[in-house]
Amino acid sequence: MSTVQPLAATRDLADGEWHRLHPASPLLRGGLVFLAVLGFLLANLRERLVEVFLLLFAPGELDRDFAPSEWEGEWAEDPITGIVANGLVGWVLVGLAAVIVLVVLGFWLAWRMHSFRVTPEALEVRSGILFRSHRSARLDRIQGINVTRSLFARLFGAAKLDVSVAGQSGNVDLSYLGSAQADRLRADLLRLASGARRAAAGPSVPDAAAAVDGQAAGGLPAPAEGTGPSLAARAGGLVNRRVDEFLAPELDPSLAPPESVVRIPLPRVIASTLLGGTMVWFVVFVAIIVVGVATGQPWLLFSFVPALIGLVSYVWTRITKSLRYSIAGTPDGVRIGSGLLSTSNQTIPPGRVHAVEASQWLLWRPFGWWTVRVNVAGQPVIGSGDPNQRTLVLPVGTADDVRRVLGLLAPDAAPHLAESLEAGLAGRGDAHGFTTAPRRAAWIRPTSWRRIGLAVAGGVVLLRRGWLVRSLVLVPLARLQSVAIARGPVLRGLRLASLRLHTVAGPITPQVAALDRADADAAFQLIATDAVTHAIRDRSDHWGAEPDAG
Repeated sequence: MSTVQPLAATRDLADGEWHRLHPASPLLRGGLVFLAVLGFLLANLRERLVEVFLLLFAPGELDRDFAPSEWEGEWAEDPITGIVANGLVGWVLVGLAAVIVLVVLGFWLAWRMHSFRVTPEALEVRSGILFRSHRSARLDRIQGINVTRSLFARLFGAAKLDVSVAGQSGNVDLSYLGSAQADRLRADLLRLASGARRAAAGPSVPDAAAAVDGQAAGGLPAPAEGTGPSLAARAGGLVNRRVDEFLAPELDPSLAPPESVVRIPLPRVIASTLLGGTMVWFVVFVAIIVVGVATGQPWLLFSFVPALIGLVSYVWTRITKSLRYSIAGTPDGVRIGSGLLSTSNQTIPPGRVHAVEASQWLLWRPFGWWTVRVNVAGQPVIGSGDPNQRTLVLPVGTADDVRRVLGLLAPDAAPHLAESLEAGLAGRGDAHGFTTAPRRAAWIRPTSWRRIGLAVAGGVVLLRRGWLVRSLVLVPLARLQSVAIARGPVLRGLRLASLRLHTVAGPITPQVAALDRADADAAFQLIATDAVTHAIRDRSDHWGAEPDAG
């Protein structure tokens, strides 16, 4: 039976052996919630607890208002009063201590029973106390790796490693690893997923960083007496490392270019959020609440104030997650970093992007701002949580920023898309090879029929649409799953057809709502044929393999 290695006992976590997580993992996963609940109860019962201690240890100091005889009236239903009156204080303290011991023991057992290992083919995770689970994620199906460092995790020098794998609920997360160990393991997983031979790659993180992380994880033995630094020196060094981690750039300079290809100024982040579609709902909710107060309808407050609070929380989260934004290309894919106190660092390997969408909300149009999202296997279709946030690769940027980002996401096609991008982002008509909708399409798309267009260039299909929200969708032909034509009764009557490209599930739906029937048939044949050709030639998903590996 294989043994489980302590996390800091070895520097190579991809050695095929079983390893445990960071020792602070139980506290970071569930212990903070337990402490918060315990603190909440103590804060709400502090006055009663003071009275109980006065009754037990200094009964003469109690006022007559708190005398036991008075408790039978006002405090008859209070649980603490019943405990004191029945002499159960000692038993309750014993029970509380037992609960704390059981919680700590449960956390410790969960940590002991949670282990992982990396083989040349898969990442495996074992967990569970009563019900054991064993998950295995194939490395060649990795779609992206995200390293998240929440505020509390950063205080412990820890990070969460989330591996996105193709398939429903296929993601595997390691909560938590040492901060430097998470970066090192991510590099190892990407190297193995790329098809590179293990012996061909050297260490991805300097030994100094490994030593620092090992000390932070608490797994290294203490130095012998008289041979190591003093306790004060080690504590000072730990504080300095934590401060350096808080101030360090989100993208590792040793693995990515020192400068992000896009910089988002803080005023743009705030202004774009305030001018976003969410603020329309904010104004509506505020107006409803004001009307409710003015007309004496208090039920409106109970209905819309919670929604308003949730909306404000969403806006604040959107702003904070766009701070310190950075994006750059690395040998293992596109690295995207963001966040101020809690940070996120995502890597999208080559060949994993199935669709890209640049969209522009109406109120952003005077400023020329765009946002960019992607479809990646293993990510949700809708939602506002952290997984959905990972499909957002550019929160807000200019048209030039969009071109730079597309140059990272589709480097082979970028040189062939220069003119098509200009026409796709803000253009109309059939310039630069776009097939457009005929005038009769105005019957079903009265405001946006002039924007509708389709083009094929550089192995990418470009779909242009939208008036209220301008959109340009790019689908690499090598990633295309299928293509379909639909002709409903209304479209048949207008001699039109809609064309849809099928990719993995995500926030982007590549579709052209209305084309001339003959144009749709011609585009269907061209896309279907070219998709097969590009899929056969594509080797981007094995970017690290030898050329003759095929």
